[in-house]
Amino acid sequence: MKYFKPIAIKNLKLSSNIVYSPLAGCSDLPFRAMVRKYTDSLIFTEMTKADALARGDKGTFSMLSFTKQMHPIGAQICTEKKDIAGACSKIIEDLGFDLIDLNCGCPVDKVTKDGCGSALLKTPDKIGEIIYQMRKNVDIPVTVKIRAGWDEDSINARQVTKIAEEAGASAIFIHGRTRKQAYKGPANWDYIKDACDQKRSILVFANGDICSHDSAKKVLDQTGADGVLVSRITMGTPHIAREILFGEDAPATPDPLTLITEHIKEICLYQNPRKALSDIRRVACWYLRELHEFTELRRQINMSRSLEELFALDLFQSIKKSQ
Repeated sequence: MKYFKPIAIKNLKLSSNIVYSPLAGCSDLPFRAMVRKYTDSLIFTEMTKADALARGDKGTFSMLSFTKQMHPIGAQICTEKKDIAGACSKIIEDLGFDLIDLNCGCPVDKVTKDGCGSALLKTPDKIGEIIYQMRKNVDIPVTVKIRAGWDEDSINARQVTKIAEEAGASAIFIHGRTRKQAYKGPANWDYIKDACDQKRSILVFANGDICSHDSAKKVLDQTGADGVLVSRITMGTPHIAREILFGEDAPATPDPLTLITEHIKEICLYQNPRKALSDIRRVACWYLRELHEFTELRRQINMSRSLEELFALDLFQSIKKSQ
């Protein structure tokens, strides 16, 4: 069995069936630039609120910035209003995106309290109505990201997959955890298998606890999914698709310090100094969190009060010279 291979989501041809998930507070332009250094997998911008996009909010449009080198690229919207979803889909297409996704998986309260994100799993027919409005407004593929269900007593990934397919979605990304679980406990891949067993034309991508070549192969074996969606593992491992594709034969993994310096350069090209400092602290923790020998470096980064102070650290002399 060939696990990792080219795939087409409707009219969008991809070099592999490994996709990078849209992650709030993570999938910004510098992060996507880092990912693109190591793979040409499908990537996403951060989740954006459709209401803000519809009213022309500048901050929301800024989140949707991308360069031509970032194709193939998708955008993800969050809304429970079908008319706004349809209008925003056209905006996304006109911005040049290759694909648009509907978020039905975000578990955080500030999203679900408005009936958005994983709260839509409580009203699966509404998901179908929203997808239909999105699909009829655009030519690019429309996809949806869901969780297995709201809680263990309302598992409905199979039902939502059927509804999404009938509404015209080209693919569905299924996280094997419920909303109630958030990110705790193991993902249950059997819920994904159940959805795969009854789908016809829609593509199913498995999500949850996929962090290596072996785990990706295992989930494809167990579920029969068409591909995998990698999420939190990408934070600090922008090259993970390469490792999943090639396993032991993958090119040498960049060392964490090299990755940090590369990522910081991308941040400084994109953000103003104050925001850059904040972002650098955040991403440094991704790369160094499990490396105890760099505890002091992590502390120094977090204590830096300016970019000048940060770049005075020995590690960052090369960055300082390039500014």
